[in-house]
Amino acid sequence: MSEAEAASPFAGERAPASPRADLVTAAVLFALGVAIVQQSLAMPRFVEQSGTGLTAPGIVPGFYGVMIAALSLLLGLRAIRRGGWSAGGAARRGAGEGRRLLLAAALGVLYAGVLVGRVPFWLASALFVFAFTAAFEWNRGPERRARRILEAALIGLGTGLAVTLVFEKLFLLRLP
Repeated sequence: MSEAEAASPFAGERAPASPRADLVTAAVLFALGVAIVQQSLAMPRFVEQSGTGLTAPGIVPGFYGVMIAALSLLLGLRAIRRGGWSAGGAARRGAGEGRRLLLAAALGVLYAGVLVGRVPFWLASALFVFAFTAAFEWNRGPERRARRILEAALIGLGTGLAVTLVFEKLFLLRLP
């Protein structure tokens, strides 16, 4: 067990990211949040078709943009308090972090670019959640791997069905 794992209160949990990495992430997410808000404000409001401000299509993305920007500010402030602004706050991430990021990105592209629209939405979502959960739980120890795979399958199936029901029954949206 590494020193970072030993220092963690939870077995197998890694140490938090470096303050510098958190600061850079906060800056990127803040820019993304502001861009989302800007683009949502540029969307039509359909006032000429007697729409109200609450029916404008930019409401939900604008809300998400505001939340991303606000939470990135909190992350940035925490990183600054932890020394992320100083030159000593720059700790390198291991190659494992890059591989995990690449895996997450590849799974997201596979889900959005390949599965959605080609298979029923509930199945695409269930497969994505299963693959994501299984991939990131795989290295947590071979002694409980079968149980983790079963849990990932149940979580994926439950998520796929729940998302479909919420969107189709509650929001009355047809899914691809």
